Formats: sequence, C-alpha cells, structure tokens
Amino acid sequence: MRIAAVDQGTTSTRVLVIDTNGNHELCHAVEHKQYYPHPEWVVHDAEELLSNIKASLQAAGKIDAIALANQGESCVAWDARSGRALSPVLVWQDNRTQDHIEKLKSEGHETTTLERAGLPLESYFSASKFAWMLEHLPEVQKARKQGVLRLGTTDAFFLDRLAGRFVTDITTASRTSLMNLESGCWDEKLGKLFAVPVDLLPEIVATTAEPDSNVLGSIELAHGTVPVVASIVDQQAALYGSGCRNTGDLKITFGTGAFALAVTGKTAFRKPDQGLLPTVAWKKSHGQAMYALDGGIYTASAAVNWARSLGLFDTIESINSFKGPAMIDSGLVFVPALSGLACPYWDRNARGAWFGLQLDTDKSSLVRAVIESIALRAAEVVSAMGECIELPAAVRIDGGMSKNPYFVQFLADVLNREVHAAMLPEFTASGAAILAAEACAGDGGNEFSAAIDNLSGYNTCLPLTDRSHSLQCFQHAVSLCRQWPQGACGEGDNNGS
Repeated sequence: MRIAAVDQGTTSTRVLVIDTNGNHELCHAVEHKQYYPHPEWVVHDAEELLSNIKASLQAAGKIDAIALANQGESCVAWDARSGRALSPVLVWQDNRTQDHIEKLKSEGHETTTLERAGLPLESYFSASKFAWMLEHLPEVQKARKQGVLRLGTTDAFFLDRLAGRFVTDITTASRTSLMNLESGCWDEKLGKLFAVPVDLLPEIVATTAEPDSNVLGSIELAHGTVPVVASIVDQQAALYGSGCRNTGDLKITFGTGAFALAVTGKTAFRKPDQGLLPTVAWKKSHGQAMYALDGGIYTASAAVNWARSLGLFDTIESINSFKGPAMIDSGLVFVPALSGLACPYWDRNARGAWFGLQLDTDKSSLVRAVIESIALRAAEVVSAMGECIELPAAVRIDGGMSKNPYFVQFLADVLNREVHAAMLPEFTASGAAILAAEACAGDGGNEFSAAIDNLSGYNTCLPLTDRSHSLQCFQHAVSLCRQWPQGACGEGDNNGS
C-alpha cells in the first residue's frame, strides 16, 4: 500500500509518500506566497494552495489512499455552486479581529467560550475571522443572501473542491471556537455570540474514514480515483506521528510557531488558569475522541526567519553552534512576541524586544538570543503543563529547529529533561499517513506505524546545565513586554490594529 500524506502548512505544501515497508519519499514541496495587506493581517491565496495540493498529489505517482493535514484555524469563504473562493484565506496568525475580541471580552463573554469550546476569546481561532468576512466582504454578503455561501477552515475548502465533500474533521472543528467540546457538534450559542450562522459550516466528521465510505470523498488523479481516508490538523497529526498515544505523552513541533501537545486520553482536561487549551487530538471512525492539552507559541522559526531578513545571519548552518556562554547568562534576552504571546498569557498586545544591549553586542549575539528565546517560551508552556498532568522524563520534538544542535541543547537544559529530536522531519505527514493506513487496514495499520517508528529514530540530548534561573530572568523580560504601550508612545491606549 502506498499512501500520500499532504501537509498543507503555513508556508508550504508538501507530500510524503509512505508504504507499508516504511519506505518514504518527499515527492513534492512548494512554498506559497504570504500576503500582508495591512499591519497584523496575514492571508493566503486559496486557489494557490489548492493548485499546490493538486500538483503535490500528481507528483506522488500511483497511490492507494490520501491523508490531508491542514493549518487548523486558517479559514476561507466560498461559493457552494462554483467552489470559487470569495475571500482570501485568513491565516491563523491574522490579528485583524482583535477589536471584536476585546469588545466580547469586555462584555464578559470569555466564560462562555471557555465553558463551551474550551478556548479563550482570541483572534487566533476561526470564529471571529468568519464574523469579519460576513461583516466586511460584499461578495460574502451577496452569497449569503443567495443561500450559496459556505464558510470553513481550509480542509473543508480543499475537500469540497477536490473530493466533493463539504466536511471538516473534529480536530479542526475544535480549533474554531464554534464547536462544543463535549458534544463534538457546532454550538448554536457560540454561533450567535460570534454572529456566525452554524448552518453555513461544514458537517463535522471523524478524523479517519473507511476507504469505501465516501465520508471524506475521493479525488480524481491521473491514475484513477483515490479515497481520502484521513483529515486532521497539522499539530495533531504531528502528535500522532511522533508516537504519542498514552496519557502524558508530549511532543513539541517547532515550525512557523511552536506547538506543544500532551495526550490526556478520553477526557478533555480543562485548565484555563494555566493558559492551556483542551483540544481534540484525534477521533477514529467508530471510536471515541481522544483529547490533548495544547500550548501554542505564535512565533518560533518565524522569529529566526525575521532575524535573517534583518541581515543578522546568512545561512541556517551558521547558527547551529556558538562559542562562549549563553546570551541569557550575559544578560542579553529576547522576547519573541512579534505577534503577541500565546500560551500561557494569551496577550496579543505584548511586543517583542531585546533587553540587555551593550556596545559589544553583535549580530551573532542578537540571533543567538532569538534562538534561546524560543526554547524559553517552550519551557514556559511545558512548565504550565507540568502543573496539570504528569509528564514523561523525555520530550519529543520535531520541525525545522529540531535540527539545530545549539537550540536542542539549550532546550534540554532549560526544560531539565531529555529531548528526543526526530530524525524524520515529516512528522505531520507521517502521522496523517499512519492514521490513513490504520483506516485502510484496521489493526494492520500498526505494522505501518511500527515501520515508520523504526525508520525515523531520534537524536537524544541530555540536559547539561541547570537553567532554572534563566527562565526566571526571561519571565521578567516577558512581563516588561506585556506592559509596553500600544501604538506610538504617548498616543494613549489603542489596540494597534
């Protein structure tokens, strides 16, 4: 069996083909354009993403099944008749709805979203983005009046256009702020709160589907019609791909942002006081939903790329090792709040900053502080998780930054835990592929999973330095960034949007 797992992510679309012997091949990878039409707005072209998925699947050759991993909260509006996108994709990083969110908070509605969706009021999630489309886009308003409007996260758009099914899986739906976490259904009360009619949203289905069920549809390719048998949020896919199955198992993916997920089993573990979010980890067809605690960080490798755009370094290889003590030991700290701070603060108004600059501070010092800051933010999230559930002695990590030896060692030190860095970089795709194989082969999918586990392997990094003081120093810097005035200094309070 050959399965094509498409990872449609924030910056690129990739397809990994894996067979039951554990052979794997990255057949296609293409970046898409990022658009920033206004400050704090981030959008993608829905048609470009769709075209990239098609090209990826064609490049995969003859395949037996398809798995799709999506961006999660990123969403779009389209015409039910033609399938034409009526809006750009509003990316999860997009913060245009912060005014709306602050208004809802001031009216005391966050209790409702926490109780029903398990999520705080945040522009990160899809609900307020849908509301913005309905209020501001004439084509969306016209389609709604005509009864042909569809709203959905990107997975629903892709499945509707490519596979003929207007559905979304439960993990993705749990990232919208419109799904009731207990029932797994769209919540009318949440829809009314955000002024988003839930009848415009796709049907919620399980993460996996039997090949002949047509629950997730089928896609016409050059060699024939291929069923889609798994659809899931990218971070939950990476959780599954990392082998996390048991309560407490923890992985952190370091991509554009960083996302820590810890399995909590069949119970949605609510800890809003810790800034952690309950989320659906996966739900197999005919099975119970499994849940996880989620701790997101808005800016991870995005901060490194930003530093590169400023000319602080030339090549990724040049920042894999450094001489001398860590920058935080020298009093130089960076706070990567370039898009605000997510878990555990959920503060969009926080701003990034370096602290401790001196005359001898050079480019290398600045970028090194940026790298350290991402590990320190991850440590904040893991610390919060450790207050809620028992965590393992080792943490599994994947994503681009897991290939940076300096970062991995600093992370192990600041976590005071073993860090197992994945050798197989495509955990999101492999997780989606394993779920697909299990859907196709029942228990036979376990052989597929074992083949991938044997293939991937980890590089283990042990903690060498006590860095408990480093986290305290960093958190002091974070508190200062959260107090920084918004907009131009002296203009008073505004939300910067």
